[in-house]
Amino acid sequence: MKLKFVLAGLVTFMVAGFAQAQDGWNWPSDEKMEAKAREYNAAYVDYMKAEQFVEATKPLNWLLVNVPDLNESIYINGVTVYNGAQNAVSEATQKRVYQDSVLLIYDLRKEKYDKESVWIENKASYGYSYYKVDKNKIPEVIKVFDRVVEVNGEFSYPQLLAAYYDLVYKNYAYHKAYTKEEILEKYDQITKLVDAAEANGANVAQATGIRDVLIVEMDLIDCNFIENTLGAKFKANPQDEVLANQIFKYSVQYKCTSTEAFNLALEYIDTTNPSFNTSQVRAMRMLQNKDYEKAQPLLEKALTLAENDEQKSEVYLDLAKVHAQSGRKGAARSSAMEVVKLGTEKSKDAWTLIAQLYMESFNDCKGGVSRAKDRSVYIAAYNAYQRAGNTAGMNQAKNQFPSKEELFTEGLQAGQTINTGCWIGETVTLATRD
Repeated sequence: MKLKFVLAGLVTFMVAGFAQAQDGWNWPSDEKMEAKAREYNAAYVDYMKAEQFVEATKPLNWLLVNVPDLNESIYINGVTVYNGAQNAVSEATQKRVYQDSVLLIYDLRKEKYDKESVWIENKASYGYSYYKVDKNKIPEVIKVFDRVVEVNGEFSYPQLLAAYYDLVYKNYAYHKAYTKEEILEKYDQITKLVDAAEANGANVAQATGIRDVLIVEMDLIDCNFIENTLGAKFKANPQDEVLANQIFKYSVQYKCTSTEAFNLALEYIDTTNPSFNTSQVRAMRMLQNKDYEKAQPLLEKALTLAENDEQKSEVYLDLAKVHAQSGRKGAARSSAMEVVKLGTEKSKDAWTLIAQLYMESFNDCKGGVSRAKDRSVYIAAYNAYQRAGNTAGMNQAKNQFPSKEELFTEGLQAGQTINTGCWIGETVTLATRD
């Protein structure tokens, strides 16, 4: 009788009811059966140690059928034997019989001894190795991977997470087993496992790389899908945190941040679980729409959530722009100077903004009494451009300096100091444009 049919019969027999497994060795009470069990147990172990796996299957099969309660070792070693046998043969049908037997051994072990948490990941590994190119077996293997999560809540071997992504993709491609929403949800579930593994120090580059490639290959996501499918679902259930995060992630990843769905998800996330990024992005959208009144409190919120000086610099600079656009030049300069104090690369941008504020203040600050004093704001602008390393700005400002003639007429000369007055209030050294 072929092994495949013997094992099939074994399953039927076990369903009818075996005695519960006992610790230790359970030799048959009949002397002849005990002698034969001892003989076959020694025989398959010898074959196994000699790596004669095909030969080992025969005495092992007798033990599995006739003394299934003998000892857990026949199931533990059974995996080694049948896996070795499938490696040893080239004929496809026989190879598949041995491969099927490996997975069946795990099922039989579960019925007898449970301990599923110890070996379920190994079963998943063998299943993927054997059946990853067999489209009819894919659903069966996915169930084993799902069982790993049910039993252990995680994968000890990160490479299996890459296999998990691949199986889900193939199940979708071969069998249309999921809707777009379902497969994305499934991928997100696996991604959480990947993130957990990474947090524990595992190298998950292979898993994330395969996921990203497969997402692109499936061509699942575009802006219309985010807006019309995910967005419609979120409108129907605007408290769905998982969906909001999904919309946010895919919108950023696929550059679909102009959709209504993204706006709704972003607002929800920033309200319920704000972060620097969510508050900053919301503020930037307000700035793009020139809604400065709404942008300011969001930027101030982002400032409280900033995690480092670079992030703080970005916010202070945006706040400076909000104040400038709202005509609050003094407040704009104060925010820009906060950037300068932090000493980040944004300092040059801050000095340029201050210089532009000065350049735009001539008409507001001129008194019409002294042209030298009125044009001193351009000298202040020049100095700010110089701190920014902005040569073009420096030249533009210098072209507006007072002339030698204007200084002479007022009894002044280059090198003297003068206060700009007005909101700028800086003391500068007089210079001429000619």
